[in-house]
Amino acid sequence: MNKKKDDYKELFQKTNFIPCASPEGFPPGGDCYTFAPNLGEGYYWYYEIPGKYNIKIHDFSFYEDQVLDFELPECLSVTWYESISGEELNPYRSMSCNVIKSFLGGYEPYRALIHRNIPIRSIGIEYRPDFFHEVLKSSFGDIYEDPKSAFRSIDETADFPEMKKLLWEILKYKGTSQSAALYYDGKVREALALVFERHRKLNEKEKASLPSKDEEMLKSLGLYINDHYADRISIESLSKIACMGTTKLKSTFKLYYGMTVAEYIQKVRIDHAEHLLAFTDLPVSEVAKAVGYISPGHFAELFRSAKGLLPLAYRKAFRRKF
Repeated sequence: MNKKKDDYKELFQKTNFIPCASPEGFPPGGDCYTFAPNLGEGYYWYYEIPGKYNIKIHDFSFYEDQVLDFELPECLSVTWYESISGEELNPYRSMSCNVIKSFLGGYEPYRALIHRNIPIRSIGIEYRPDFFHEVLKSSFGDIYEDPKSAFRSIDETADFPEMKKLLWEILKYKGTSQSAALYYDGKVREALALVFERHRKLNEKEKASLPSKDEEMLKSLGLYINDHYADRISIESLSKIACMGTTKLKSTFKLYYGMTVAEYIQKVRIDHAEHLLAFTDLPVSEVAKAVGYISPGHFAELFRSAKGLLPLAYRKAFRRKF
């Protein structure tokens, strides 16, 4: 087993993680930590090649809401979340699951509010600068570019099945500790190539920059949706408000927000539903109605897809006492 750097060990000590044996179901070859019993439950597994990369698996929850505030050395990471609930604080945005997220470390502290009792289940890869520069230059030669923009381009994307498949394969790897090193190294390099190749193809598509007038209108349209999310909002009514044809609205909205109009409305509704489930006693059917869904069953499936738990399970987990 390679000797680890002190970065994560110091972080684990500050956050009251305790070294433990890897439980059944985790891949071989890594180090595993668990919570101090008064703070939460679950595990943090990671495998590190010092100065190059680490693979990390989260499967834990806090007993109380936690504000995370820490700094990491310069790195780029890609992570798939199966379950999470909370808000990133700089800049502010709600966390989502069933998406690929990226993180650029070493520039400013990472701050987030993690909701209590909701499982954080994820798998990700974190790269150190010398390694990703070396791999990308050798793989892409003259077309190599600064990888930061490539990692930014995949943040919060649900449309990256190749990466989800690759990370899932690492999570479910059942080989031996002896073969794990070669397996992980191959997957880590493949994931880096996937990020860069996806970004390269996106850049090949000519994207007309949006006129400032359109950007202002789209920003106002987002605020309108935030205020009227529970209403029946049609693309026709939005196009009138935005003073655009429906075809132009659909294309510019996705370019500006990184998602379709329907996806944006759904995200706003689910975020509001999360608050109602956590802090009110409204039945799930009433929560569904309050955020704009007629069918409680349809709402429940959308909520599970976005947050990783069914609405009632989310409420029970959030309110569980220890």
